[in-house]
Amino acid sequence: MIRLALLRHGHTPWNRAGRIQGRSDIALDEDARAELAAQTLPTPWDKAELWASPLMRAAETAELVAGHAPKTSAALIEMNWGDWEGKQGVDLKADPDSGFRDIEDWGWHYRPPNGESPQDVWDRIEPWLAGLTRDSVAVCHIGIMRMILAKAHGWNFDGPAPFRIKRNRLFIVELDGSSLRPVEEPVRLLKRDAS
Repeated sequence: MIRLALLRHGHTPWNRAGRIQGRSDIALDEDARAELAAQTLPTPWDKAELWASPLMRAAETAELVAGHAPKTSAALIEMNWGDWEGKQGVDLKADPDSGFRDIEDWGWHYRPPNGESPQDVWDRIEPWLAGLTRDSVAVCHIGIMRMILAKAHGWNFDGPAPFRIKRNRLFIVELDGSSLRPVEEPVRLLKRDAS
């Protein structure tokens, strides 16, 4: 039995502006760096194997909260939002020709124009999950977390999600062969000892 703790990267200027980042390699902003530098992983996650998306916002978040560089995997790169990347969700929602839908209405096979569907993302995450050999922390993106948590909770992007992804919290799932299940409430990062 292996446990995986998922942590969303810190804020970027695009997050704060409501822009869809997708695979754009946007750095953390200074406020996020300061906030993350003051936090650390709780026990036992501070001893777990550390992974991150290779995008700088995730890799830097991992290094700030763990105090060392993570292993990276392309499987953990954010979902490809295609033609919507860089745009604001509110603008896409207001444009009837954009094809925009809230994620709760996607199902596993809807995809943004020239982007990835949830199923496409799951197909690249699943082999990475199967390769984990010990308890791990993965610092990644909301899209990656949604896919893993959707499988763990049995959610099919067909109405409100049974989880709410917040920053500075570890969302933990248990891997047992090919099955996933949530094992506890999210765990907050700890304040780093200032001494």
